[in-house]
Amino acid sequence: MTFEPLSSDFFGYENLLEDQEKAALSRIRSYLESDVRPVVNGCWERAEFPSEIIKPLGALGAYSFGWEETRPFENSAVFRGFVALELARVDASVATFVGVQNGLVAGSIAACGSAAQRALWLPRLASGEIVGAFALTEPLSGSDSAQGLRTTATLTGDTWVLNGQKRWIGNATFSDITIVWAKDTADGAVKGFIVPTDTAGYTATKIEGKISLRSVQNADITLANVEVPEHNRLQNANSFRDTARVLRFTRAEVSWAAVGLAIGAYEAAAAYAVERVQFGKPIGGHQLVQDLLVKSLGNITASLGMVVRVSQMLDEGTQRDEHSALTKSYTTSRMRETVSWCRELFGGNGIVLDYDIARFFADAEAIYSYEGTQEMNTLIVGRSITGLAAFV
Repeated sequence: MTFEPLSSDFFGYENLLEDQEKAALSRIRSYLESDVRPVVNGCWERAEFPSEIIKPLGALGAYSFGWEETRPFENSAVFRGFVALELARVDASVATFVGVQNGLVAGSIAACGSAAQRALWLPRLASGEIVGAFALTEPLSGSDSAQGLRTTATLTGDTWVLNGQKRWIGNATFSDITIVWAKDTADGAVKGFIVPTDTAGYTATKIEGKISLRSVQNADITLANVEVPEHNRLQNANSFRDTARVLRFTRAEVSWAAVGLAIGAYEAAAAYAVERVQFGKPIGGHQLVQDLLVKSLGNITASLGMVVRVSQMLDEGTQRDEHSALTKSYTTSRMRETVSWCRELFGGNGIVLDYDIARFFADAEAIYSYEGTQEMNTLIVGRSITGLAAFV
């Protein structure tokens, strides 16, 4: 399969990829265009997830590239970022599903699990045989999860008993396992647990009425004396610092998804600009429309440079929290701006699902907020600049 670079990658960052990476990216892109794009608007409107794509994406490697136990070949963080970009370029809900399955769930097990846990769970997640969810956020604890976590874990013999509530948990209505983060009542430390969702006392209830990422199946979770054996505790998750290691990785991938969503909106707008005729010529022939397109491409190009570099730093082992925080803050702000300009270009058609842009416009709001709000990322970077914490 011949690799066709995106025209929206104006400076050619895809040329940094190895041939094997380009081939894998081409296969994913082809599947997304042929099988995913045709169904996502309908799924978004019905607030359903297209479950038929889960295993095919697994076969393409979407859940396995980052982990030594499952990756089909050696690859770079830049390549994995481009995978996230391709997913979001077609649909942010699908990108979010993969981000949870791969980055948060498999990432928690890869980073914090024992060798036995990695061997048991990672291949099943990688193939799409099972679906995972990641439960950190709570009704009263979002940005302050490090201190405000209320879900508890109490060790009784060789069994942990979990009690509490979680909110906004993606994939949770149909997941087979959920990574639950809870405070140990003995020492107050945050620990992670692999919880099969058919465990007694575990209940997931879908959150209705969303106007963003409607295909993502977010749920409220109730844990009522849920018993988890010691061998399902993540053996190397002993404090919130370990949770933060997972979030650092996924925050960078969310930045790639933000760029992908902006590209999806830009490509839709650029195509519309040469098709839509007003005043006797395509609207793309008018100066103000070209201005919107050029500004959008500028945002995308600048954001691509940032996500490429932060991914290179991940491979180099030099990426820190403030790097991923600045990247998430900047790229999601530029995404939000770009999607707004692109929706404006469509006029009235910009609020109709048939043109894709309305979905991109709505979904951008969720990506702007999750995996670290603008405010929290600002304070993380501000602390790095000044040496002074201003969180409270």
